[in-house]
Amino acid sequence: MERRRLQRPNARPFGKSIFLLPNLLTTGALFAGFYAIVQAMNGRYEQAAVAIFVAMVLDGLDGRVARLTHTQSAFGAEYDSLSDMVSFGVAPALVMYVWSLKTMGKLGWVAAFIYCAGAALRLARFNTQIASSDKRFFVGLPSPAAAAMVVGFLWLVDDYFELPGPDVRWIAWCVTLAAGVLMVSNLRYYSFKVLHLRFNVPFMVLPVAVLGLLLVSYYPPMVLFALFSVYVLSGFLTPWVLRRWPADTP
Repeated sequence: MERRRLQRPNARPFGKSIFLLPNLLTTGALFAGFYAIVQAMNGRYEQAAVAIFVAMVLDGLDGRVARLTHTQSAFGAEYDSLSDMVSFGVAPALVMYVWSLKTMGKLGWVAAFIYCAGAALRLARFNTQIASSDKRFFVGLPSPAAAAMVVGFLWLVDDYFELPGPDVRWIAWCVTLAAGVLMVSNLRYYSFKVLHLRFNVPFMVLPVAVLGLLLVSYYPPMVLFALFSVYVLSGFLTPWVLRRWPADTP
């Protein structure tokens, strides 16, 4: 009995509860990434691309929901990173490899691995610098945006141009490699974390938002790829933005 009493305090942490809603959203993002891999293996590349974009939406919601409901936790942060690695690191690399890069032999899987490793390094750096970094900017291309760049290209080529992956393998190789390198670069990308949706905004923000939704719904592959391409290129303009609005600006 004495031994059981001594062991009971050590066993209590395993019985701690977790917050359901944000972790449920994270699980949905993880499932979407896994589903994308399965669909790519079955040759359904459009469904794979859509699944990764769904993972992006769920990944964007889980953090905001946790902050709004005051359900943030260390467990949720770690779980979110692991989910991101699957959905925006492993899944895009494998989807692109199966769709196009496998026809290039070693060059193909090397590009896919560089992307995957870049996502892992990007997430590790983000987790270690989260307390000291400027909240307005990400250092390196965020892994969801890198995933959108890769699978957005796939979706556009497969749906609009109706070209098989092997026909554009060199472009796919460059896109995959560039996304992996940008994730570990020192370029700064706007994080959108300083946007407070609860506060008043100018009236014109609403029509612009509605127009954006209409454009996305009109032809998602082209509009989404164009939007994320602009975001990727925006990192090269950030040094000018930082010079004009320094980090200590209130």
